[in-house]
Amino acid sequence: MSSQPNAVRLLPPKGSLTGKIALPGSKSITNRVLLIAALAKGRSHISGALKSDDTKYMAQALRQLGVTVGETGNTDFVVTSTGTLTPSAEPLFLGNAGTAVRFLTAAAANIAGTTVLTGDIHMQKRPIAPLVEALNAAGVEAIAPTGCPPVTVSSQGGFANRSIEIDASLSSQYVSALMMAGTKGEAPFSLKVKDGDIGARGYIDITLECMKAFGADITQTGPLSWDIANTPYSARDYWVEPDASAATYIWGINALLDAQIDIGIAPEAMMQPDARAYDYIKQFPNLPAEIDGSQMQDAIPTIAVLAAFNNHPVRFVGIANLRVKECDRINAVATELNRIQPGLAEEIGDDLLVTPDRSLIGRTVSANIETYHDHRIAMAFAQAALVIDGLRILDPGCTAKTYPGYWRDLESVGVGMRFE
Repeated sequence: MSSQPNAVRLLPPKGSLTGKIALPGSKSITNRVLLIAALAKGRSHISGALKSDDTKYMAQALRQLGVTVGETGNTDFVVTSTGTLTPSAEPLFLGNAGTAVRFLTAAAANIAGTTVLTGDIHMQKRPIAPLVEALNAAGVEAIAPTGCPPVTVSSQGGFANRSIEIDASLSSQYVSALMMAGTKGEAPFSLKVKDGDIGARGYIDITLECMKAFGADITQTGPLSWDIANTPYSARDYWVEPDASAATYIWGINALLDAQIDIGIAPEAMMQPDARAYDYIKQFPNLPAEIDGSQMQDAIPTIAVLAAFNNHPVRFVGIANLRVKECDRINAVATELNRIQPGLAEEIGDDLLVTPDRSLIGRTVSANIETYHDHRIAMAFAQAALVIDGLRILDPGCTAKTYPGYWRDLESVGVGMRFE
């Protein structure tokens, strides 16, 4: 693979794909545990971690905030901290890492001073206003003039108001961010989700599990409300499970090509919400007529591309939040499926309807698949490129955001490819 190829063309395999792939660690868990370890006094060894653009941005930002973050191997971080973050003279540049910018925006409330968080042009289109409003309600001065990064947080070192509500309809990450930052203070911290509306509850459960692993004391006081004790985190060793979102691409390839690629972990062994995508993928080519993606949002591009080869149409509902991810994923999936063949997909409000054509399998279609600098679009459309000859996936390097070895791993199980 060249350093910065413009496109990759996968070659539909002539035989069966078999082999083993060691998936990268979970991005969701890695970035949570990196931050929590930075808020814990002592030394924490994080193994099985993801090393990608998103986690590298988080690690570098923590270094700027006075934390020692060492890397002892391809999947290991060693975090040594006093338990207190210190101000950075320079802005924290976080690329397009949504977890990093949201988690650190809340964590910056615990820093006595001013912190500026920013990112690339894509990050500067991603909404953060609900989190900013919640921080203001907590007595922290937070400003994001456009409603998106850059964000400036000025604080005396904690939440002055220890009981707040948050609008989480756009992202559950706002809730996770406040939770992880809420353990520091002179009193317990109470958090409630407004209107009982939340994007992906499963990710809140991940946050709670990670916090508890480092000693947090949390009491659930309602369906979407919690009391978080002002108990300091304790440093510890932590193993990060493989990334369930990454697993969906392999599960999809196995289903579409009747391949036998082993990822070494069963779906039911994963705590990440995207693991539930397996229950749908295993039904291919008879996916349900309607799929609610609200609790497995990152898996929807995978299943939607797979649905283009299903036996009957599939409508994806509960996916409005996909419009504010790294790109508008509803529009991106629909546009690129229709680039393969007009009529494959249709946006209906915030739903996505995929009307399949199984006769596309084995055909040649010359098309350039735009990826919108979005790793999930690139990896999801690799499925289509394995059964339709002639598809070129543009900007294949964008997969470095969460899965730097994706193309290499496909090659290792027998996928032929040409980088251009």
